[in-house]
Amino acid sequence: MSLRLRLTLWYSGILALTMLLFGIVLYFFLNYFLYDQIREDVKREAQNTSLRIQKSFALSQKGLVVDLELESRDIYSTNTFLQLYNLTLKSFSRSANLQDVTLPLAKTTIDKLQQQNGFFEKTKVLGQDILIYNLGLYGQSDGQPQLIGVLQAAVPIGSYEKTSVTLRYTLMIWALLTIIVAASLGWFLARKALKPIERVIDAANQIGSSDDLEKRIHYDGPLDEIGRLTETINGMLSRIEITYLELDEAYRAQRRFVSDASHELRTPLTTIRGNVDLLEKMWKQTSGSTELATPDQMQMSLEAMHDIAGEAQRMSRLVNDLLALARADAGVLMEKKPVEIMPLVQEVVRRAQLLEHTADWQVGDLDALEHAVVQGNRDYLQQLLFIFIENAFKYTPVGTVRFEASRTDSFIGIRIADTGIGMDKEDIPHIFDRFYRADLSRGVTSGTGLGLSIAKWIIDEHGGSIEVTTRKDEGSTFMIWLPANFPLSV
Repeated sequence: MSLRLRLTLWYSGILALTMLLFGIVLYFFLNYFLYDQIREDVKREAQNTSLRIQKSFALSQKGLVVDLELESRDIYSTNTFLQLYNLTLKSFSRSANLQDVTLPLAKTTIDKLQQQNGFFEKTKVLGQDILIYNLGLYGQSDGQPQLIGVLQAAVPIGSYEKTSVTLRYTLMIWALLTIIVAASLGWFLARKALKPIERVIDAANQIGSSDDLEKRIHYDGPLDEIGRLTETINGMLSRIEITYLELDEAYRAQRRFVSDASHELRTPLTTIRGNVDLLEKMWKQTSGSTELATPDQMQMSLEAMHDIAGEAQRMSRLVNDLLALARADAGVLMEKKPVEIMPLVQEVVRRAQLLEHTADWQVGDLDALEHAVVQGNRDYLQQLLFIFIENAFKYTPVGTVRFEASRTDSFIGIRIADTGIGMDKEDIPHIFDRFYRADLSRGVTSGTGLGLSIAKWIIDEHGGSIEVTTRKDEGSTFMIWLPANFPLSV
């Protein structure tokens, strides 16, 4: 059963119950009001007639025979039918409007009047509905009240009965029509109110069948429960879309990462295997021979060993870089403690001179680092600086690489500027991605494309930031900012 049908049935059921209770109350109220007025009139007429009759009571000496007669002026005074029954003489007196019709008087009525003064009853006379008020007339016998007559006042109530029946059927038909109209209107309103939910279902089905997370539910109604539900679902779809795109991007990055890592590891492995095969052949040629290897064979062996050592070092650096990034992804906390930055930078500057480079190495003013203390990890800070210096040397075959420092109230800045090959502006947003290398440098310089990713992680772990300025064929400048304290500064 659909929600629309359930709502319509509930609404119609409640309305039907309300109409039933209202109709019953209205019917009995009107019915009571109509008959109450008739009863009052009949009862009043009977009592007035009884008072006039009692004034003419003539008790015989025996106290048994009573002459009871209706006064002639009672005959046409009202539309009420009057009948007087003399219990002692067993005789009837009737008003003129009754003619030859006798109102029914049962023995049970007489017995009942022995117990009470008067009561109403409904009956039919000649097929007509009649309301009769039976009133007892009493005399005294031996000092005790004795029933000596019965006065019956009757009025036709056929028109009132018809009115009551008409009212009853009118209420029933009106209630039935009202329920039908209300059910139809309720069905229409329920359909209109639940239409946004149908759109929600359709949108969800379309998203489920086509993976179209960009689709949204259109709703232009008031901000009621349906409106808030629509907004909530649209917001949820937006978050799901963002999450899906992030996961898709992460999946593509992971596949690219695995592909690039496999490529970077395959190259040195191929070199190592080739040189090992060469050494194995040379060893087989000289094994079992009394002659020593020739100078050319010795030179080839040395070159092969040199290639193996170089490629092994390259693989070791790559594996260490991958391990560092894996730790970063795993959320491993970096151990930190206060580090005086000036001695660390001076050591890096000294060791940087020993790195292989063709550019002119220039060290600028480092006084800004005096008394600066950074809360960080000494080894990772050194690795951070060497990454940028080695990259500057690598991409500056001719020109200068300059290293200098600056400071603000709560930060120290380390600037590494080169006049090398530079980068296009399109490459800048991606230079910190893993295994990303600008197209200009691919095939020209060696590297894995992991250095800047590691550097960015180290900077983030120390709460710092980095600024990049570059122009193709003119060089690049990296400005590293690290939060620092200056407890000994004057």
